[in-house]
Amino acid sequence: MSLLVALGIGLLGGAGAIGRFLLDGMVDRRVGRVFPWGTLAVNLSGALALGILAGAAVSGDALRLAGTGLIGAYTTFSTWMFESHRLGEDGRLRSGALNVVVSLVLGLAAAALGQAIGEAL
Repeated sequence: MSLLVALGIGLLGGAGAIGRFLLDGMVDRRVGRVFPWGTLAVNLSGALALGILAGAAVSGDALRLAGTGLIGAYTTFSTWMFESHRLGEDGRLRSGALNVVVSLVLGLAAAALGQAIGEAL
């Protein structure tokens, strides 16, 4: 990997993190923080986007830049798990379990849909 690609990953990673912050905040302002809807929206849209890249057979530096840099920084496994854990700690075990299950099921569906879209491109 070249220095230019590494710098591009860093720059796109910053853009992805900002995108995550903005979408999460927008969703939370509209529906509230009772359930981590913002994180769910971010991770599902990221799974769809990564599926599109996979379906379109994007590879090499383009995949590193878009998949690792932009989408990798945009999506967030750690926040998803932390929010699920926090729901459980707050005595909201059903909501925590629902967050895990819904994110997994819909995330896989979004990735599969994205792959189909990418293959059709």
